[in-house]
Amino acid sequence: MQEMNSLVDALHLRPHPEGGFYREMHRSETIIRELDQVDKSALTSIYYLLSGKDFSSWHRIKSDEAWYFHIGCDVIIYFFDESKLLQTVQLGLKSNHFQVTIPANTWFAAKPVDENSFCLVSCAVAPGFEFNDFEIGERESLLQEFGRSSDQIEAIKALTRI
Repeated sequence: MQEMNSLVDALHLRPHPEGGFYREMHRSETIIRELDQVDKSALTSIYYLLSGKDFSSWHRIKSDEAWYFHIGCDVIIYFFDESKLLQTVQLGLKSNHFQVTIPANTWFAAKPVDENSFCLVSCAVAPGFEFNDFEIGERESLLQEFGRSSDQIEAIKALTRI
């Protein structure tokens, strides 16, 4: 874990409310006006690091979010599709899959595959990320909406904090 701690220090990462560590790296000076008449940056991006013993809890945002794998172990991203079925995608060297985009308003979570390692990714959000557009999933409401199978129930329970 020395390498992980070195990256947290070198990249000046700080704790993220969904779990892990992050630092905003870019906020576009280009401003767009959304349909609800809210002005936002066209694009934002962050570094995001998860230790193997941590997870990104279920959350959703109002914009598309692209994840780009950099270093460490593979990470599994869990999400519920339009049919409310649990899907996963694995990013990293083992999967040979290095990028995925989660559509706007999709509930998703993530966890490194090796609890003795970590993963470092970048996340780009367009239109740009705002904490007002960020919602952490609550276990009971997610279970009511998506708890169709034992796999889905287990994923919800394992990847929620509240």
